[in-house]
Amino acid sequence: MYIHFGEETIIKTKDIIAIIDKNSFTSSTNMDEFLQKYKDQSEHITKGSYKSVIVTAEQIYFSPLASSTLKKRSQKWAVSD
Repeated sequence: MYIHFGEETIIKTKDIIAIIDKNSFTSSTNMDEFLQKYKDQSEHITKGSYKSVIVTAEQIYFSPLASSTLKKRSQKWAVSD
């Protein structure tokens, strides 16, 4: 199954490791270190500010959609592959 994360980006649901809301992501001191380590693998898929961070084995995405919206999409509107 695939899920749409915004700005015409879709990802296989089985590739998702974590979906983290912006508040949790920015409040953790470990996340700064994590981002520095994987900055070459991060991609902003939003034209404005992000609301959630999606982590896969190969990429980190900053999405304009809230983590609660992404959860609902993964449960209701996922497209079969």
